Amino acid sequence: MTTMRAVDAVALILEKEGATEAFGLPGAAINPLYSALKAHGGIRHTLARHVEGASHMADGYTRAAPGNIGVCLGTSGPAGTDMITGLYAAQADSQPILCITGQAPVAVLDKEDFQAVDISSIAAPLTKMAKTVLEAAQVPGTFQKAFQLMRSSRPGPVLIDLPLDVQQTEIEFDIETYEALPVVKPAATRAQADRVLDMVAASEHPIIVAGGGVINADAADRLVELAELLDIPVSPTLMAWGAIPDDHPLMSGMVGIQTHTRYGNANFLESDLVIGIGNRWANRHTGALDTYRKGRRFVHIDIEPTQIGRVFPPDYSIVSDAGAALEALLEAARARKDALPDFAEWARDCATRKGTLHRKTNFTEKPIKPQRVYQEMNSAFGRDVTYVTTIGLSQIAGAQMLHAYHPRAWINAGQAGPLGWTGPAALGVARALPDTTVVALSGDYDFQFMIEELAVGAQHRLPYVHVVVNNSYLGLIRQSQRPFDMDYEVSLAFDNINATGESAGYGVDHVAVAEGLGCKAIRVEDPEQIGDALRDAVAQAEEHRVPVVVEVILERVTNIAMGPALDAINEFEPLAECPEDAPTALTALAASE
Repeated sequence: MTTMRAVDAVALILEKEGATEAFGLPGAAINPLYSALKAHGGIRHTLARHVEGASHMADGYTRAAPGNIGVCLGTSGPAGTDMITGLYAAQADSQPILCITGQAPVAVLDKEDFQAVDISSIAAPLTKMAKTVLEAAQVPGTFQKAFQLMRSSRPGPVLIDLPLDVQQTEIEFDIETYEALPVVKPAATRAQADRVLDMVAASEHPIIVAGGGVINADAADRLVELAELLDIPVSPTLMAWGAIPDDHPLMSGMVGIQTHTRYGNANFLESDLVIGIGNRWANRHTGALDTYRKGRRFVHIDIEPTQIGRVFPPDYSIVSDAGAALEALLEAARARKDALPDFAEWARDCATRKGTLHRKTNFTEKPIKPQRVYQEMNSAFGRDVTYVTTIGLSQIAGAQMLHAYHPRAWINAGQAGPLGWTGPAALGVARALPDTTVVALSGDYDFQFMIEELAVGAQHRLPYVHVVVNNSYLGLIRQSQRPFDMDYEVSLAFDNINATGESAGYGVDHVAVAEGLGCKAIRVEDPEQIGDALRDAVAQAEEHRVPVVVEVILERVTNIAMGPALDAINEFEPLAECPEDAPTALTALAASE
């Protein structure tokens, strides 16, 4: 056995567990761990400007590729509380990130010592484990358990709090014989798969709703294989968008009351059996449940037992990892293929609807209408782009009009939706995918949250393109205030005494701020120049290896389509009447049925 400090054992464990990307800020109470990381050399560290930003970077890194676990580091007290929003975002979307905080020495934990806070109690509701380690000899076992928990069943974050003296205490530890604990995941049985296929056989218009669990299980290929084997259309949730390519004949369109396609909702409303795999029946997906459930039966397959029946009781349920469930369904479907109905006509009907019900995107007005931005993004970025975003009208409109063609092409803080998540998360994605075109999408308010993290991209040479659609409004909140007949405290506009031109009245000069933080920036005020600016941004990001901001000055007020139920979506803008109205639609506009 080898004698070493507890933190030296931590560095060795992180490497052996494959968690070699860390994002954080050093400080007095975490300096021993930083000294171990420096001595070890196998853990790459990215210095953030804010600990919340570091936690979102770790989250973005985790979401970027299968098997990733981002690590977030911070000193004691405020660093831990700063991480709470990051833990919430990761927990809500089932993402494993590891947050490690320094802590005051054990002897003063109940003495209100400087920056000593009971962070494990604060973090407990938002993690799979939150523990302040009081005995140095427990450090290896605590980390071993943490990695098992993060990977087992429904994935999620862990926080480990290390008092200053615990970090520096010497322990006996042998990394050569250290082994990761087995990952535990429930798996569907053949009998359960056959029961689902019995329900499929009794249906006429089945549809698969694929959730984020399919992405977490790295099972998109199995999802597509099952859909093709049975000729059943697939509707991904926001968290699984890209699991089946948008232009696949069986991709029936996203369903929802905000993030959706019109044909996706229309297809869903014609279904009579819904097979949910790895999804939560989130309220922005279902809308009014009486509409969502009427006339159809439901199968719910999820890795977390307490999700079953949480929103509504399914007709049949299976507790299973999405990948294991898809394997079981494939095995059963191959054996029963000839005995199952032919759904080819139903699948063709769904595909035909993709040529109808388009929203207009080809607006030429100035100030720019946001729909035109997403049209130009489709043209400029193509199929291989990875989008990163959180919440707001920008995210909702983007999900209605952009396209996703591969798993993890759309990386979104879906359930928590914290403003400011987009930029730091994009840096984490750029760290994970250095050879990929990473494009962040923000409204101006989301962009202003944590804007200082742009300097991280400049310092560490993490290139990505950040599209900022600027209407100088809290747009989604303004739209939600319409029933109250008010427009109150949601405008960000003011006359900027340091700015000139048409955008001076929009308040913050985002181009100046971005350049001051060491990045490149382009402002666009003419719709005909959007495409060239986006392509130029990609070229500049590649050349300079820094974030490049493309700020598009929009009209101040735009209402984006949404409503209370799938059959009650309010359309505020003209719909497409000819193919030229929606030139980047997946299928050219045809006559509506």
